[in-house]
Amino acid sequence: MKAQTILTIFFSTFIVLTFPIFGLAQEATKVKLPAPKINGGKPLMQTLNERKTSREFSPKPISDQTLSNLLWAAFGVNRPDGRRTAPSAKNMQEIDIYVAKSDGVYVYDAYENTLKIVIKEDLRALTGAQPFVKDAPINLIYVADLSKMKGLSSENINLYSAADTGFISENVYLFCASEGLATVIRGSVGRAALSKALGFGPDKKIILAQTVGYPKE
Repeated sequence: MKAQTILTIFFSTFIVLTFPIFGLAQEATKVKLPAPKINGGKPLMQTLNERKTSREFSPKPISDQTLSNLLWAAFGVNRPDGRRTAPSAKNMQEIDIYVAKSDGVYVYDAYENTLKIVIKEDLRALTGAQPFVKDAPINLIYVADLSKMKGLSSENINLYSAADTGFISENVYLFCASEGLATVIRGSVGRAALSKALGFGPDKKIILAQTVGYPKE
């Protein structure tokens, strides 16, 4: 067999075997969520009546379907023009939702309805000072992307990012009340340590965190 033929077979085999591996590795960087179920739930007035803060959580995991519904309610896309379920000052959509679970931390992509892997490490204990955060199934971290807020004064950056986080977190409260889940919004976050663990630069600012899970029985 000629040397040129041998080389052709070698490189063809290399490409066939290697590229699927690269493809799988790329796909493994994100998790596709089930389509959110946007029908049903309790009536609005009943949900408002049952809205409350809880600080005791069962370690029972939350299904991907429930998580998809939760994230869509929080800040999903609800119109063809790409606008969202929560208000956003100047439509900057500067708040990213990071999801801390036992198997890692992910960031929610509302347009693709995916969770993009940030780090495959359990960082729940870094999301707050309260003891329950390390065992609750979900800790949401609200992070302002300051690169989307260029040209604003420091005062308005603080105002808008805080207000927009408040809108999102209240959507989470209402979803939890409707679905029988427990939740609490938290300002006590180890921002410096968590930002370092997540590899954040100066354009990423942690605003608040919110724990979600089933009520402790």
